[in-house]
Amino acid sequence: MKYLTLHTGAKMPALGLGTWQAAKGEVAAAVTEALRIGYRHIDCAHVYGNEAEVGEALAATSVPREDLWITSKLWNNAQRPEDVRPALERSLGALGLEYLDLYLVHWPVQLSHAVMFPQSPDDLIPWTTEHALETWGALEDCVRAGLVRHLGTSNFSTKKLRPLLDNGSVKPAVSQVEMHPYQQQDRMREFCRDNGMAVTGFAPLGSRHRPAHQHQEGEPSLLDHPDILAMADRLGTTPASILLGWAVTRGTSVIPKSTNPERLRQNLAAADLELAASDMDVIAAMDMGYRFLDGSHWMMAGSPYTPENLWDGE
Repeated sequence: MKYLTLHTGAKMPALGLGTWQAAKGEVAAAVTEALRIGYRHIDCAHVYGNEAEVGEALAATSVPREDLWITSKLWNNAQRPEDVRPALERSLGALGLEYLDLYLVHWPVQLSHAVMFPQSPDDLIPWTTEHALETWGALEDCVRAGLVRHLGTSNFSTKKLRPLLDNGSVKPAVSQVEMHPYQQQDRMREFCRDNGMAVTGFAPLGSRHRPAHQHQEGEPSLLDHPDILAMADRLGTTPASILLGWAVTRGTSVIPKSTNPERLRQNLAAADLELAASDMDVIAAMDMGYRFLDGSHWMMAGSPYTPENLWDGE
């Protein structure tokens, strides 16, 4: 397994297991198998609704806690400073842990406290830098309390990361963003490299199993791209392995989701796949700035969120 060294000196496994959209009743078995075959990085979130099942697998494993990397995320309705620590403690309780290795602000989107998903624009609160810094300050208190060791963000632009770097006392360690050959995130990678942060990519295979309302008609397929298929055939591997190997070869971490034991093994092996420079050049030409998860579910009529102010043109 390859590792990314964070600014603290901590080492985060380059390939982890994502748990979004993993069906209830399957998550514990998938995490158990993943840990058995060598995964050490598990990516979770309160909103996924399955942290208690992940916790069952963590409680049963013989892998020492210090060898694991466990990430979770602060949901949009718990970003008020007084709500941050209780939210983190709920995830810790569900996971059966005393601390997290990494806690991410899940979206640069704020919801009313009692709302998990917006039903009307009144449920959505505009995002401001002042609000972001208040949330970050509460997260820093959690670091000082020993509840989490590193902080980061998910779905943030470089513009939204900059105030945290400039004003926070605990430096963001990881930026988690959608990343794959159609959305290569070169600007984010350069920004993070220059500021001592790591990048983790989600939806590395195109997130085919995301909710139906998040699919777009005629969207492109990563796993069926002829260049990816040709590479997989030439190298005697799978298209998914090519996509994961690409992510690790370029120095990022990646968190594919699977509950299938054979795919779990294939995905883990892909972390050691080094693509040749010529193959990396071919994949570089595939970038089209395309998001499979474009945040449109926050953009109902009357919402304060738009593609322009959510993604800041990135």
